[in-house]
Amino acid sequence: MLTDNGSPPLDPFAGVPDRRYEVKATDLLKPFVEPGNGGILRWRKQATNAPIVQVEDAYITGVLDLRAADLEYLFRFERCRFEHPPDVREATLLGLVFRKCWLPGLKARNLRSRNDVRLIRSRVEVDRDDREIEETTVQRGDDRERGMPNAAVNFTDAVIEGSMVLTRTEISHQHGKAIQADRLTINGALLAYRMVANGEVRVPGMKTGGNVNFSGASLNNPDGFALNANGVQIGGSLLCEVDNYGPAAQRKRFSCNGILYLPSARVGSDIVLREAKLGVNQYGPIVVDQWKSNDPYLDPRPALVADRLRVDGNLELSDGLQALGTLRMVNAHIGGSLRLAGAEVKVARGKRVPYYDRAIHLDGSQINGDIEATSLRVPVGQVRLSDVTVGGSVLAWNAMFLHPERDAFAARRTKVAGNFNLTDATIQGTLRLQGADIGGSINLYGTRVTQPGVRPTTSYSVDVRTARVGRDLVLTENKDRPFIAEGGVNMDGCAVARRVDLRGAEIGSLSRDGIAVDASDVRADEFVLTPATPPAGRFLLRRAHCGTLGDNENFWASTGGIELDDFRYDALKVSPKVDDDDALNRRIHLLRHALDGYRPGPYDQLSATLRASGNEEHASTVSLKKQQFRYEALASGFKIFGPGVKLWSWLQRSMVGYGYRPVRALGWLLTILAIGSLWFGLGSDDCVHAPKDTYSVSGPRCAINRDDTGLEWNPVWYTADLIVPIVDFGNKSRWYMHGADKWVAAGITAMGWILATTIAAGVSRMLRRNN
Repeated sequence: MLTDNGSPPLDPFAGVPDRRYEVKATDLLKPFVEPGNGGILRWRKQATNAPIVQVEDAYITGVLDLRAADLEYLFRFERCRFEHPPDVREATLLGLVFRKCWLPGLKARNLRSRNDVRLIRSRVEVDRDDREIEETTVQRGDDRERGMPNAAVNFTDAVIEGSMVLTRTEISHQHGKAIQADRLTINGALLAYRMVANGEVRVPGMKTGGNVNFSGASLNNPDGFALNANGVQIGGSLLCEVDNYGPAAQRKRFSCNGILYLPSARVGSDIVLREAKLGVNQYGPIVVDQWKSNDPYLDPRPALVADRLRVDGNLELSDGLQALGTLRMVNAHIGGSLRLAGAEVKVARGKRVPYYDRAIHLDGSQINGDIEATSLRVPVGQVRLSDVTVGGSVLAWNAMFLHPERDAFAARRTKVAGNFNLTDATIQGTLRLQGADIGGSINLYGTRVTQPGVRPTTSYSVDVRTARVGRDLVLTENKDRPFIAEGGVNMDGCAVARRVDLRGAEIGSLSRDGIAVDASDVRADEFVLTPATPPAGRFLLRRAHCGTLGDNENFWASTGGIELDDFRYDALKVSPKVDDDDALNRRIHLLRHALDGYRPGPYDQLSATLRASGNEEHASTVSLKKQQFRYEALASGFKIFGPGVKLWSWLQRSMVGYGYRPVRALGWLLTILAIGSLWFGLGSDDCVHAPKDTYSVSGPRCAINRDDTGLEWNPVWYTADLIVPIVDFGNKSRWYMHGADKWVAAGITAMGWILATTIAAGVSRMLRRNN
């Protein structure tokens, strides 16, 4: 194909062309300053009277100066090369198009275009030694006016009533900005598919009626802002994702080598960065002087800054997104969901306080939908969601958060309306949900939390202190994958509406603290404390309360013991059957060995629970064992009187079961009756040989009153009269006893009082229980 003058088409990117392609800018603009219109027709290919100035295959020399012009023409340049930057500052044009052109810059500040402005497949390149582009600034002596830095393409305060298209255009500025478009207004869309910008793309305050699309674009400004979109207002979506145009092998992902800066941005629909690649040199210079501070809440080397961002739709940082640097979205508002599924975010690990190694920072943000983080990878850095409000659920199946010996995932005081799911997650560091308010459940099925952060006071792998959970707190196995908390679990003061579940869990503790689980002051309908292995440390249940307690031997075998002071439960999930004494004895054995010394409260609680379920016999057994262990503890505390305490304990236990076995007293009464009957029946008294007028003799015994001639000696009735208190059968005070008989009678009377009152107490308890 040849041009109108018979020359081959111009390659504007091959360097300065020969003279046959030269068109002077003054000749091109002559029709607008002189009468006649022949000049316009010379450069127009179509034979119409349309208001189009079309230039093709031309090397335009001199300055194309349309500054402050008001022309109802659309200027279209195709395969053109410019010697000097076109100047359309303060101009009003019908439109402006550069297609496959090479420009040393473009001055378009305060331009007003009634249609599109397009730079398609073009290249704007400012050489390092080319100082002409500095005319885009206002100079006063040796000082440039602040706020008007150099830019290869300058659209500051321009108004485009159509769309702005920068598709496949490459813009480079070696010592300034690639694009400066502060307060640019676009009624349509900004389309920059596969654009390459070497230098800052600066568009703060920009307003668009439609989408802003950087899909497949490459923005490069490694030591500063790659895209500065502070306070932009986008009527549609902000799309920075893969451009799928062409064959699959030619797909091109969005990349941003430098800071993606979106604070206070307003987006009417979605922000999409699927498969995007963001990166900032983690050891390079800090861009903003205010970030050079010891403020622990700063992120001085972020890949994305979107503080106070407001997006009405979804924010998608997902599906293969890679970010080297912090994704910072503090106090943002997301009307839809935040998607982080399949993303990978990492930062350089800090070496001293403040560490500045947050990978994701969402403090104070509000998300009306879900946070979806399935398969999210954070190889280095912390995920921080303090004071975040989530209208849906947090979903993070198979996620990985690696920040050993520090807080890997911190969500203090976060409110989640739905569930908080970290199923099959791998966490190195501490998972901290202190003070969180979860409307549904906290589900950590199969999650492994190792290498917890160490603090001066107490340190745990999972910290859910004072959290409020609307349903279940689940720390359980998932199929063959156990829940692991290498440094223990702290749920002190946690309020759970339904169930605290530790089925199949493997819980350890730090050697410094020795606490595997701190469940003090926890409230729940049900505790399922059935770990797969004995917790390696103490298990604290002080002042905790649950409706139903499910446990197993591994729980009671916690290596550091269990603290059960004022721990209350209303029922046992598996209560010993009335005829299963072995199960009860096994439970008492486990309870005793789990306690650090004698504690009466746990036995009283077990007894009360059994009694409430109608198992009175086992309840009495527990109370009996409590008294036995009490006396054993007392005996171990007395060096001299210890044996006496043990003897007294044995007597109470064997005779009356500490008052909880009154039937034993009845047996002892019968035994004493038999022994007394034999003693008094086989013995005799010397009084029978006394003068007849002294005593009344009846067989081997003598009546005290000789007038009681009607009495007949019966050793059984006599012994029974001694044993039974209060009631007098007419024997015990009428027969003469002395010597050993007198002492035996006194002992039988004393034993009778003790045993009879014990039986009466037992009968009265039985009657009260039946009533």
